[in-house]
Amino acid sequence: MGKVILTVDDSKTMRDMLKLALAGAGHSVIQADDGVNGVEALQNAGAVDVIITDINMPRMDGFGFIDQVRRDPKNRAIPILVLTTETEPAKKQRARDAGATGWIVKPFEPAKLLAAVNRVAP
Repeated sequence: MGKVILTVDDSKTMRDMLKLALAGAGHSVIQADDGVNGVEALQNAGAVDVIITDINMPRMDGFGFIDQVRRDPKNRAIPILVLTTETEPAKKQRARDAGATGWIVKPFEPAKLLAAVNRVAP
């Protein structure tokens, strides 16, 4: 059974790669190009099973997006995977503190991404 996955990334290429990997595995993909659009998309989407977000984006970065998502009690249980080029332990900790569930470094391997999605939302 496919999941509904919200992807938030300012790179169209990355959004396309995510959609290809996720939709190819039977998931429904909702896309947003920054944190502001991600919050709007989440509000309009109904039920979302997993969120995958970048950190470095214009208008609202991934940290702000995660924080905003977690402020709404109905979104507290949604797993959030951070997909970023960042590798600094301090940034990983900041994402965890904001409410992120996991961390994947770009470039991603589709099989590892799908395994992470299945791990956080079986």
